[in-house]
Amino acid sequence: MSVASVNWASAALKIAVLVGLAGLLGWHYGKPLVAVALSLLALIAFWLYQMHRVKAWLDKPEQPPPDVYGIWGDLLAQIYLHQRNSKATQERLQATVQNLRDSLASMRDGVIMVDSLGAIEWFNQAAESLLDLRFPEDQGQTLTNLVRSPQFNTYFVQGDYDKPLQYLTGLDFPTHLRVEITHFGQRQRLLFIRDVSLSVREEQIRRDFVANVSHEMRTPLTVISGYLGTILGDSGNLPAPYTKALEQMAQQAQRLENLLKDLLWLSRIEGEDRPHEQEILDIKTLVEELREEMGGIYPEREIQVELDGQPKVLGDYRELYSAVHNLTINAIKYSPADTPVQIHGFQQGNEFHLAIRDRGMGIDSMHFPRLTERFYRVDDSRCSALGGTGLGLAIVKHVAAAHGARLQIESELGEGSTFTLIFAERESR
Repeated sequence: MSVASVNWASAALKIAVLVGLAGLLGWHYGKPLVAVALSLLALIAFWLYQMHRVKAWLDKPEQPPPDVYGIWGDLLAQIYLHQRNSKATQERLQATVQNLRDSLASMRDGVIMVDSLGAIEWFNQAAESLLDLRFPEDQGQTLTNLVRSPQFNTYFVQGDYDKPLQYLTGLDFPTHLRVEITHFGQRQRLLFIRDVSLSVREEQIRRDFVANVSHEMRTPLTVISGYLGTILGDSGNLPAPYTKALEQMAQQAQRLENLLKDLLWLSRIEGEDRPHEQEILDIKTLVEELREEMGGIYPEREIQVELDGQPKVLGDYRELYSAVHNLTINAIKYSPADTPVQIHGFQQGNEFHLAIRDRGMGIDSMHFPRLTERFYRVDDSRCSALGGTGLGLAIVKHVAAAHGARLQIESELGEGSTFTLIFAERESR
């Protein structure tokens, strides 16, 4: 039995005893009903007085509760206990919120909280300078009315925040801002804004340096390769030691030319703005052209092609061809000469897969996270012997990203490798 039930039972027993005593006293004087009525009226008056004291305290709960007796005292004690617990919880929550706001306010990145309708609830000082906001005048204002950037407003309204937005703002002093948005609470949104201008400038300097150095080196390297070719064309009149040395020089010059070519191509696809209109590419035509080219370079190698249906993707033919070309070259180089290289295109759900498979020695999975890094090599001596530049998979990664695709790597030591370009539904129509 609960405490409340015991209290109510005790109160009922007390009332019954009081009424019983009043009735006996009234019977003694010959007026039992009058005595019972008077006792009940006195009890009601007492309860009303107690209720008045409870009501007065509820109107000013910050004061200590009054001393109330009986069932009303128990009720008041429970209310006071719940009030204290609620107040303590509220204070803890308020302290947590204040601590969070103090932490966010001290951040160098801009932080903005907006409600479900897009109105600003709070923002820190960094957001004021990055987005030219004013505190507290802009609180309650719609964020898209204050930020004059079509790119930002489109990103904010569309609601797809899986990828951050990076955009250029300002005319006199251009600034590159990176925006990340996440949902919280009742459809509220939390925005993080960072100035990435320095990183963008450093990346651009790096790209310009690689592109310029690569471009400047091409001319002297072409001259060197040309003279080496001319001399080796008349190698019969040269001493044998000179011939071997010149052949090695020509081989290394060709390798350096391939490296410069890949560097220039990688710089181009990294820094190029994507056109709004892309052509629909026939994968069958692309693969057949690739197989014909590989047949001329590696006539002894078998390339098996299997395409389901008439697959098409949206993109740039030259870039996509370079990606598939690099994957095929790698499959040929890193697999035995008597094994075929397979190119298989198939639809799986809403995605189109273009897989290039080989039966080589395979790659340990520990290398997967770094395979697409520039110049990363699983085995330096082996890659050097095969003449690779270390840029092929980096090119593939950037081409895939530009086409809304992803690169999937599957490999098992001793069993071979499969590199698959997976295109989303919009590219596979």
